[in-house]
Amino acid sequence: MGLLDNFEKGLERAVNGAFAKTFRSGLQPVEITAALKREIDTKAAVVSRDRVLVPNTFTVRMAQEDYERMSSLGPALTDELVDLVQKHAASQRFQFAGGITIALQPDPALSVGMVQVDSRNVKGQVAWTPVLDVAGKRYPILKGRTVIGRGSEADVTLDDTGASRRHAEVQWDGSRARVRDLGSTNGTQLNGARVTDAVLEPDSVITIGRSRIVFRVLAQASNPGPAAGPATQRHDMGGFWGPAE
Repeated sequence: MGLLDNFEKGLERAVNGAFAKTFRSGLQPVEITAALKREIDTKAAVVSRDRVLVPNTFTVRMAQEDYERMSSLGPALTDELVDLVQKHAASQRFQFAGGITIALQPDPALSVGMVQVDSRNVKGQVAWTPVLDVAGKRYPILKGRTVIGRGSEADVTLDDTGASRRHAEVQWDGSRARVRDLGSTNGTQLNGARVTDAVLEPDSVITIGRSRIVFRVLAQASNPGPAAGPATQRHDMGGFWGPAE
């Protein structure tokens, strides 16, 4: 399967889910993905034998109508785009100068269904932020312990009768994460296997009762440069994982 096919498959899952009603006509998310991939491949610069640098800051321009539909989804679509951009770069052994930034911007010169991508290299520090994605909501994880459960005292509350009041916790030390069951009635699963205490890697899926919880680590540019204008939607997100213990 080609790389573009992988991109399309990743966004197809999104389109078939939350994005399906929004993208019945006009610009499609997979067209943005393909445009980003072309931009990365075209702008790849060989710095040395072992280093190929590609842009990390992207402005995706589209017609106003397309922009309104895309931006109505909040960060969900951009998160998917950033994740796929990172995976493409990793598969080609490309490197970024800093955190990835994707900004959506309306362009009156473009017709509905058209997309243009501008890019540049922006050197900067990257801040890594762990989050839990649950039923379309995002919960940042603070350093220490984040309790998941059905009770109101939990940091992440599940509306799920299969969850105990204090079901499990995610531990984050600033660079690595673990999930630990808190003696729950129905147990905790990690990527389909029951666990009591285990290391969490990016995109791992924790299952509690009927609830599916995805652990992600997002890359945010510590100094993303000038603020985006009122018509621009900016997200500085991606994924990272340090070396194993």
